[in-house]
Amino acid sequence: MVISEISPATDPLGPELLALQHASYAVEAEIIGDDRIPPLHETLDDLRAQPLIWLGAFDDDDRLAGAVAWAETGTEVDLDRLVVHPRALRQGIGRALVKEVMTRAAERGIVVSTGQGNAPARALYERLGFGLTDEIEVIPGLWIARYAYPAAATRERASS
Repeated sequence: MVISEISPATDPLGPELLALQHASYAVEAEIIGDDRIPPLHETLDDLRAQPLIWLGAFDDDDRLAGAVAWAETGTEVDLDRLVVHPRALRQGIGRALVKEVMTRAAERGIVVSTGQGNAPARALYERLGFGLTDEIEVIPGLWIARYAYPAAATRERASS
């Protein structure tokens, strides 16, 4: 697996990334029983309009197997998306991508959200040292779990 910077603005990678995102979020929608996940319904123009930094994970056949995107400030990294192709689940791709973002974040804190019922994603973040900060209903009936890294930041955010 090779991890490198990518951009949805690049053709033909943009359409490939959009297809990967839709396939990945379709799996999450099935897991949580709700398909109202905004990135599941994005168009290529919507995807390209997001001000995010992207990394892609490419398999041995040079196919895009996963990607991660985030926004950052001088003090925090907001992990916005983590997508893995259904054919590549449980192969360590998501973990490798998140660990690369953690390395790039250096001393900055990292925040991430996932569907409350997305047990595989939640387990991944918890194994990597993220701590649950809260669970919120973002639209009626759709709940997300929010995490922070390092986990010590969990206590600080929860008490403020």
